[in-house]
Amino acid sequence: MARVASTHLALLPELCSRLDSRDISLRSRASFPIQKRTHGFRSLTRRAKLDPVGAPIDPSPTEEQAGQPDSVKDKDPPPSISQNGGFVEFPNKDINRRVALASTVAAVGLFLSKRLEFGISLKDLTANAVPYEEALSNGMPTVLEFYADWCEVCRELAPDIYKVEQEYKGRVNFVMLNVDNTKWEQELDEFGVEGIPHFAFLDKDGNEEGNVVGRLPKQYFLENIAALANGETTIPHARVVGQYSSAEVRKVHQVVDPRSHG
Repeated sequence: MARVASTHLALLPELCSRLDSRDISLRSRASFPIQKRTHGFRSLTRRAKLDPVGAPIDPSPTEEQAGQPDSVKDKDPPPSISQNGGFVEFPNKDINRRVALASTVAAVGLFLSKRLEFGISLKDLTANAVPYEEALSNGMPTVLEFYADWCEVCRELAPDIYKVEQEYKGRVNFVMLNVDNTKWEQELDEFGVEGIPHFAFLDKDGNEEGNVVGRLPKQYFLENIAALANGETTIPHARVVGQYSSAEVRKVHQVVDPRSHG
């Protein structure tokens, strides 16, 4: 027994040495998978920093983006497009009403201007005219127009005459005398009417300062009336004759109402 015990004791160091070597080997085998998994984790981490095609992801802006001005990068969508639904924003009812009102006023203004330019007739001038007898007694200067309904030049000048009358209304009398009316035979002779339209310019006392006949620039008529309204003793255009219609072809008729100045 003593021999056996001594033999076992002699083998004990060798056995311990073998156990230590086996333990080291086992430890080495156990640590290898852990290192491999760690290496795999690092590979995944590195791969996550790549873009889908393998290029590194750079969080900094590109040169093209950096070169763009802030006004381009921060550009807002056009104000006429709704950001909610993508539909064009239309004016509200208040704006529509204002636009409609402005359009109406413009249309009325255009109508009146056209009426003033083309719609004024000899009848309009006659309706606004001052009676001849009244004009000679109210102490204002007077413009006599001898005309006829068939006179083409008379009709053509009517809009211009109307404008001047409106400007000097209340300061100058405007009288219309129809040469077809036998009532004015004496006045036709007195003022020497041979062609129409014939305009005679009288001062506030009824004295004739001059006359113009036929188609002439509006300025002639306007300057003569301005001189009368300002009380001047002479007029700029005292004897001027343009294209006119002959009074000899007048259609004489008797006026029903003798008080009429037409």
